[in-house]
Formats: sequence, structure tokens, C-alpha cells
Amino acid sequence: MSIAVPPVIRRAAAAVRADLPGLPAVPGVGRFAVAVVAAVIGSLLACAVVAAATVALVPSLAGYGHLRVGDWAELTVIGVVVAAFGWPLAAAIWSSARAPFLVLTIAVTVLSFAPDLWILRQGQPPLGVLALAVMHVAVAVVTYPVLVLVAPQRRSAPGARGARGSGGTRSVKTS
Repeated sequence: MSIAVPPVIRRAAAAVRADLPGLPAVPGVGRFAVAVVAAVIGSLLACAVVAAATVALVPSLAGYGHLRVGDWAELTVIGVVVAAFGWPLAAAIWSSARAPFLVLTIAVTVLSFAPDLWILRQGQPPLGVLALAVMHVAVAVVTYPVLVLVAPQRRSAPGARGARGSGGTRSVKTS
């Protein structure tokens, strides 16, 4: 089965240096599932270490609600699972997806500081908010390498690149 890629999509893809290798380049389902589970577990452990270290270093934050497991664990799981789906998407867009996915990971991590800045502005304790920001970084530091190493991008067939070349509409092989 092939999908026609209109010229406007090819031009947009060229603007971000996407060569659209398509589904053949997406990590395998089994390895991806293992990577997501490993990223979730690793991120939860990293956040637990950050929370415990923060409370050990700043005992006045022992009762701080945002450092309680119930407050950050659910959001960590949701965030990692949602972010993880960016990896196969990047693999379908770029034949060498690790660098663009790293840039996206950094950008999303920086954007994730927005709620931290908002609660800081609302009067939350600065060191508690700093701990939350460190959690965001820890999640990115764990999730990115786990995804790209445990569920590596597959190399697609040479004829499966849809955005290279010139001319009219090209087909991108999807299976």
C-alpha cells in the first residue's frame, strides 16, 4: 500500500529537513512497548530520588504537596507515555530521527517549566518548585535515551523516501 504525498507536504517536509521514511522506519512494537515501560519506571525512580533528596536537603518541604508521590507520579506516567509516542512519529518523519527528537525533547522540557513558573508566581516555595523543574529534566534525561536505545529506529527501504527528489506527487511506501 502506498500513500500519495502532495507537493505542498513535500515542500513543508523539506523545510524541516524531513525525508519521510514512513512506517518502515518506526521502531518495532515489542521493543517500543518495552522502552515505554522502562522509561516510565526509570522516570518514576528518578522523580522519587529528586523528591527524597529535596526533602532530605530541605526538611521544611517534607509536607509540600507537590513532592508527594501521588501528586507527581500520575503526571509523570502520563507525560512519559505521551512523550514516548513522539519517538515513532519522529522516526516516520526523519530517516535520522535521533537529533530532531533530541531537539524536540529539549523544547518540550523547556516548555514543561511553564506550570512550575506559574505555581512559583502563585507563592509556592521556590525550592519546592525547583525540585519539580529538576524532575522535568530527570524525566527527559531518562526517557530520551531509553526510547532511542531500547527501541531504535529501523532503517527503511531505499525506495521508501517520499520527500526526496523533485516533480509531482510521490508515493511513500507504508507497509
